[in-house]
Amino acid sequence: MMRRPAFALAVLVTGGLFLTAALDAGQQARGAAAQAAPTMKPAPAGPLPPMPLGGPLARPREIVSAVYEFAARHPEVLQYVPCYCGCEQLGHGGNHDCFVSARDANGRVQWNDHGTHCTVCIDVARDAMLMFNSGASPVQIRAAIDQKWGSRAITQTPTPRPRS
Repeated sequence: MMRRPAFALAVLVTGGLFLTAALDAGQQARGAAAQAAPTMKPAPAGPLPPMPLGGPLARPREIVSAVYEFAARHPEVLQYVPCYCGCEQLGHGGNHDCFVSARDANGRVQWNDHGTHCTVCIDVARDAMLMFNSGASPVQIRAAIDQKWGSRAITQTPTPRPRS
């Protein structure tokens, strides 16, 4: 009679250990990938491709437009800024990905329209843009964004940290 409960307990403990090990390995792999940020070239001087501003926008047009231009011209900032809207489920690695879906070797961008309708994406990028324009470094920007947004978020993208 005592064998069945003991066996069930052994199965539960073994399963729990396996699950813990699997989750830890996944977190370590994500952490290692997040530490290796590719260097992205900023968009070349001159006009940018037309922005995806046709539908309803989450913020006024001039704010959305300014944030999209900042994303194109300053990947050295937004590639290190996490997003907190849940877009890691879409494969986003950071706030930059909410606005730019691809960037060629010369820095020319292809837009992602996700940022046009997401207040969190726009507000995080706008905070980063305003800090950058005030002279803050990517390290300072990341720390401020983490403090402001990370403390109230339930999710965030697996974004690498800038090197100090």
